[in-house]
Amino acid sequence: MKKDYEIDEKNETNEKFKDFRLFRFFRLFRNPLTFSVIAFLVYYWSNPNSDSYYDYTFRIAQALLDGRLSIAEDPPPALNEMIPMNGSYYSVFPLGSVLTMLPAAVLKKLRLIDSFPGILISALLAGVITFLFFKIAEKYHDDPRKIILLTLFPVFGSWMWANLAFAGAWQIALGVAVAGQLAAIYFTMVKPAPLLAGLFFAIAYGNRTEIILTAPIFIYLIFKKSKDPAGRRKEIIRFMLIPVALGIATLAYNYARFSSIFDFGYARIPGVLDEPWYRHGIFSIHAIPGNAHAMLFEPWRLVEGFPHIVPTGFGGSILLSSPFLIFLFRRGSLEPHLKLLSWCAIGILTTVLWCHGNTGGWQFSYRYAMILLPWMFLILLGNSSKKPTVAEIGLLSISILINAFGTYLFLWTNYILNA
Repeated sequence: MKKDYEIDEKNETNEKFKDFRLFRFFRLFRNPLTFSVIAFLVYYWSNPNSDSYYDYTFRIAQALLDGRLSIAEDPPPALNEMIPMNGSYYSVFPLGSVLTMLPAAVLKKLRLIDSFPGILISALLAGVITFLFFKIAEKYHDDPRKIILLTLFPVFGSWMWANLAFAGAWQIALGVAVAGQLAAIYFTMVKPAPLLAGLFFAIAYGNRTEIILTAPIFIYLIFKKSKDPAGRRKEIIRFMLIPVALGIATLAYNYARFSSIFDFGYARIPGVLDEPWYRHGIFSIHAIPGNAHAMLFEPWRLVEGFPHIVPTGFGGSILLSSPFLIFLFRRGSLEPHLKLLSWCAIGILTTVLWCHGNTGGWQFSYRYAMILLPWMFLILLGNSSKKPTVAEIGLLSISILINAFGTYLFLWTNYILNA
C-alpha cells in the first residue's frame, strides 16, 4: 500500500510540474514582447541583401546635422529621386521623414555605424508595430488566442511584411507612419495621453503627409473619451501642439529649399512630369482608376512551370494577398461609432492614395495601403467573435503563406527584377 501511495504521489507531482511548465510556456506567449521579438527576428532575416541602398532620408539627415538642407556630392544611381539644384541635391521627402532618421545619422557621425541600417530599422519597426497591435487588441479581447490571431494578421498576413522588410527609405517611411498611427490610437483609446498621442500622430503624418487628414477623427475620439468635460479643450490643445509645430516647421523647410511653403519638390525630379502616369500632374482624379485597379483588382500572372502563378511586382490586389480582409465586411461591432470612424479614415486615405499618379513600383501588392492597416485592425477588433473561428484560422494561415511566398520572391530571388 505504501509503495502504491508513493507512486501516486510521484505521478501527482509530475503532473503538477508538467502543468506548471505548460503554464509558464503559455504565459510566455501571452506577453506582447515575445511576439515583438519574433517579428523583429523574422523581419530582420527576411532580407538577405545589403541595406545601404535607397537611403535618401539618411543622407539628408546627415546633412542636417551639419547645418545643410542638401548633399553636395553626386548621389548614386539608386537615388534617382534626388533633385539637382544650385549645385546640390535635395530630397523630396518631407521634414518628418528626415527627422526620423536623425538618430541613425547621429550614430553615423559618432562612427558607431558605417552605412544606412535600413534592415535593422525595418526590423525594429516590425517589433514596435507588433507590440502596439497586441496591446490594442488586449483592450477588446480577453482570449489570448484571439489576441495572437489578430496581431499576426497585419504583421505576417498582409503586404506589410514584404514591403517593410525591403527597408528602403520609402518603405521605412510607410512603416514609421503605421507605427505612429498605432501609437496615437493607443494613447487615445487605450491609455489616454493627448500629448503623447499628438507626438506620435506628428511622427505618422510627418512620414506620410496624407495622414494629417485623419486629425479630426483623433480630435473627436479624444473629445468622446475625455472624462472631464471642462478639460476637453485642454486635451485637444495638448494633442495639437506637436503636430502644429511640425506642420509649421515643414512649411518653413519647404520654403528654405524651394522658396515656396507648399512645394514638396516631387514635381522637380528631373523627367518625372514626362512619365505617362503624371501627364495630368502628380495628383489627379484621372489616376484613380489605375490605382483602384492596382489595389483591389490587379491579378497575379500565370507562368509556365512552378509555381505557375506569381505576383507582378508592380501592384496587386490586397484582397488576393490577404484573404483575411474578407472579415472587414462582417456586420456588427463592439463600438459602432469607432467602426464608422475607421471606415471614414480608410476612405479619406484611400482617396488621396488613389489620386497619386504613380501606383507605386517595386512592391508586393499595393504598398501604400500599409497606412490603412491600423484602421482595418480596429474594424476587425470590433466585429470579431470572442474566440478564434475555424474560418479565421484558415484564412489567416492562407494569408501568411501568401505573404511568406511574396516576401521570398520579392527579396530572395531575381523574379521581381525581371517581372
